[in-house]
Amino acid sequence: MMTEGKHLFSILVDNQPGVLSRIVGLFSGRGYNIESLCVAETLDPQVSRITMVTIGDDQIIEQIKKQLFKLINVIKVNDLTGSNCIQRELVLIKVMAKPEHRAEILRIVDIFRAKVVDVGPEHYTIEITGNEDKLLAIQNLLKPMGIKEIVRTGNIALLRETK
Repeated sequence: MMTEGKHLFSILVDNQPGVLSRIVGLFSGRGYNIESLCVAETLDPQVSRITMVTIGDDQIIEQIKKQLFKLINVIKVNDLTGSNCIQRELVLIKVMAKPEHRAEILRIVDIFRAKVVDVGPEHYTIEITGNEDKLLAIQNLLKPMGIKEIVRTGNIALLRETK
């Protein structure tokens, strides 16, 4: 039985121009969607880590892994889905901050260990990191106040060390 779901990949690649373009091209050329994508240099400036979330059944995910391994500049591909890993995402939320809601917004920010990083005459901008459930929970609590904008980094993840 094929199960379709979100898959989290951690891909180590050569830090060279065009590598990301080839990986994204692999996905778009085969009609696969990328839900989120983060790329940054690792401790080794010659290597970048791509953290990517995509959706597919077992057969599609296997195909994606095989195609990624065929690309010249790909060093390592890890499917972190269901593994013991630490996942985080950073979100900035600009919320309407009418005087009657300001205290409630600050309580919510405190409860979720978020930060107010900008204050305007009619809004607060809130920074929060966490997993998907935490981010959806704060978003749902702030929605009645009037969310103006949201920007998300997408997932980043690292495997936990075995004991």
